[in-house]
Amino acid sequence: MSAHHDHHAHGHHHGPADHDRAFAIGIGLNMAYVVAETGAGLWTGSVALLADAGHNLSDVLGLAVAWGGAALARRPASGRYTYGWKGSTILAALLNAVLLMVALGAIIWEGARRLAEPAPVMGGVVAGVAAVGILVNGATALLFARGRHGDVNVRGAFLHMAADAAVSAGVVVAGLVIWRTGALWIDPLSSLVIAALILWRTGGLLRETVEMALHAVPRGIDPEAVRAALMAMKGVAGVHDLHIWPISTTEPVLTAHLLMPGGSPGDGFLEEARGVLRDRFGIGHATLEVTVGQVEASALLSNHPASGIDR
Repeated sequence: MSAHHDHHAHGHHHGPADHDRAFAIGIGLNMAYVVAETGAGLWTGSVALLADAGHNLSDVLGLAVAWGGAALARRPASGRYTYGWKGSTILAALLNAVLLMVALGAIIWEGARRLAEPAPVMGGVVAGVAAVGILVNGATALLFARGRHGDVNVRGAFLHMAADAAVSAGVVVAGLVIWRTGALWIDPLSSLVIAALILWRTGGLLRETVEMALHAVPRGIDPEAVRAALMAMKGVAGVHDLHIWPISTTEPVLTAHLLMPGGSPGDGFLEEARGVLRDRFGIGHATLEVTVGQVEASALLSNHPASGIDR
């Protein structure tokens, strides 16, 4: 039997490596805004502003975590960490989602309390401060717009900032309505709406990052389609022990046994298989083991009687 190891990463977007400046600017802008918004919230008595400030603080921490994960992912491989620290981006994205859920709980608690006991709020000031938030969050989101499609870690940062801009727009509307009508219940109600938006946005990110942490097949890759593509190659009679999982938020890897009774096909076949996996599925790191003996083939079939896809 023979094996082929492909360590190239063609077909992948390595977004974090190109976003150091975006992370630095985004953290600086948002930290300054958090300080200003917290002060304004305390001055005006607006729970909506304080809720949004708490949410923005969690985003600052999230950006810092995402940046740290991206930086660690660039560390070289070693004898102990044979893939390097690329998995740090998955842990960063997961922690980012958890931070948002913690902020969500705090916002719901305070919003519900203030809804039962509304307090005076300076609607005009609330609207003005939130309007600044639209600019800050919108500008930060644009910094990550380019890399959001190829990296869950960067996409998490983009989604945080884009949704924050929308939330700030909602707070502007709430502030103007309070200013015009004096309806104090609108402020805590708007904080609960903010919480609902966070939950809607964060749920998908949390599910995807948990899947990645558990080494599930990355979204966007159909394992049955991968198996069919390998089966369609000349000389392949079976595909067994197929595993596909992410080693980072941008790089999936694959291992598989190929049953080829006609004998070892040579380097040309393996190079062709590598190209199929890279070009059709974005899998740039593949280990293919060719099995030619009937006894070995029977063992493989008995060990994997179903589809042969374990992840």
